[in-house]
Amino acid sequence: LRLLRPDDAPALIAFAESLPPHDLLFLLRDIRNPRVVAAWIEQVERGLIRSIVAVENGEIVGCTALARDELSWSPHVADIRLLVSPRMRGTGFGRVLAQECVTMAMADGVSKLTARLTPDQGAALTVFEDLGFRPEALLRDHVRDNDGELHDIAIMALDLDRQGGIKTLYGMG
Repeated sequence: LRLLRPDDAPALIAFAESLPPHDLLFLLRDIRNPRVVAAWIEQVERGLIRSIVAVENGEIVGCTALARDELSWSPHVADIRLLVSPRMRGTGFGRVLAQECVTMAMADGVSKLTARLTPDQGAALTVFEDLGFRPEALLRDHVRDNDGELHDIAIMALDLDRQGGIKTLYGMG
């Protein structure tokens, strides 16, 4: 695991292209697009997004983003975005990446974390529930895939200020 670097752009696009398209629906933008990845990396360089990549034999097998807009009405809120290679699923690897995001959020003074996912992503739902996230919203027919099909988006949240035990768990309080 390491922080995302500017030279990771080609590997990040290759990683995104290797994923089933359905896995990308919860993201606000299509990270298979080089312009989207360039904007992401630019936001990382400006400190607006914190991202971790997991690299195995030179190939990205997982990535995270912790996105927060300190100029918005919700500077205390950050959004976790998490992608894991299908071959790494079921190993606990996604949980490790999610925990790293929670740790980064606490270190940054974030009060609330949100995670977006499609409701059929059972393993991801379980990971977030185990970390203390709870469902907050269901956005019906919120995204349209490349075939024109509509899909729901679930939003889960974790209030770090109310989860005193979680800070202790991560050695932060």
